[in-house]
Amino acid sequence: MIYIHHANRCFALGLMLALLSGMMPFGWSRAAQADDRRPRQRVFQDSRYHHDRSYPARGQVIRELPRDRRVVVHGGSRYYFSGGVWYRPQGPRFAIIVPPIGLFVPFLPPYYATIWLRSVPYYYANEVYYAHRGDGYVVVEPPKEEVSQTPPPADQMFIYPRQGQSEQQQADDRYACHRWAVSQTGFDPTQPPGGAPEAQKVEKRADYQRAMGACLDGRGYTVK
Repeated sequence: MIYIHHANRCFALGLMLALLSGMMPFGWSRAAQADDRRPRQRVFQDSRYHHDRSYPARGQVIRELPRDRRVVVHGGSRYYFSGGVWYRPQGPRFAIIVPPIGLFVPFLPPYYATIWLRSVPYYYANEVYYAHRGDGYVVVEPPKEEVSQTPPPADQMFIYPRQGQSEQQQADDRYACHRWAVSQTGFDPTQPPGGAPEAQKVEKRADYQRAMGACLDGRGYTVK
């Protein structure tokens, strides 16, 4: 009798394990189907000016912001920025948006294309244009005149990162050297030319280029 009782217990335990093993794949299948039903994030491929980067399409709403987001306050509202994408609170979530014109930021996106309008550079990424202003950049309207991706001859510099600097580090170094060169020469190529004689402007521009080259060389770049 003891043997039969033990056998019955083993049979019941085996039956339970079999039922559980049959249910677990079913549960996994239901979870996988639920994941498949989640809306997939739409992506925008930005190929303007050979930018060639992908971004989440605007108008979408997300639950959580990226961990590396940065906060910018404009007009009493908070905006969030990460990887060239702008977000704004929408209830408990966050909408992917176009930043407002006039929004001032102390940084550029990690990847951008530089375009030129009458020797003035603009910076483009994810259908947003930035222009240099003071200690940072401001979101501006798209230029209405024809722009070029080729710098003016006097401003054309070929810069090679000898130490394998990242694109973000290169952008930071270029801006730091630009500010230093402006402080040393009093010439800023990003500002509209004044009424000084042409010969003086050419001389100042050359001084600026030499200062930029010296600064970048000291930061580990080869400048031609």
